[in-house]
Amino acid sequence: MKKVDFTGAKIYKLEELQRYVEGLRLKSKKISFTNGCFDVLHRGHIASLSDAAKEADFLIVGVNTDASTKRLKGESRPVNDQDSRALLLASLMIVDAVIFFDEDTPIELIKALKPDVLVKGGDYT
Repeated sequence: MKKVDFTGAKIYKLEELQRYVEGLRLKSKKISFTNGCFDVLHRGHIASLSDAAKEADFLIVGVNTDASTKRLKGESRPVNDQDSRALLLASLMIVDAVIFFDEDTPIELIKALKPDVLVKGGDYT
């Protein structure tokens, strides 16, 4: 049986994701954005991602880099490196795009992508 690897195609650099999102906007598609470290993926993450996906036609997930995760979570983190975390998220059917950010907050990424909807989990009210 032939393996199909689509997950890598869902991990973007900023410039290419901006171009892709511009094309989606021309088609009147709604863009949703959420972010996090997603270091040890759990059912709460899945529920939050699912909620975010329901809000729009295209879900972008911003993932903290290893350096950012270490600053936010402590010296023993991340447990899983950024490429592994991104690949795991990209493998989820509800996630359309994954992008890294190195800052402690995704504000610059949000400004660059201009999503229609921002979704955060209950621990970020």
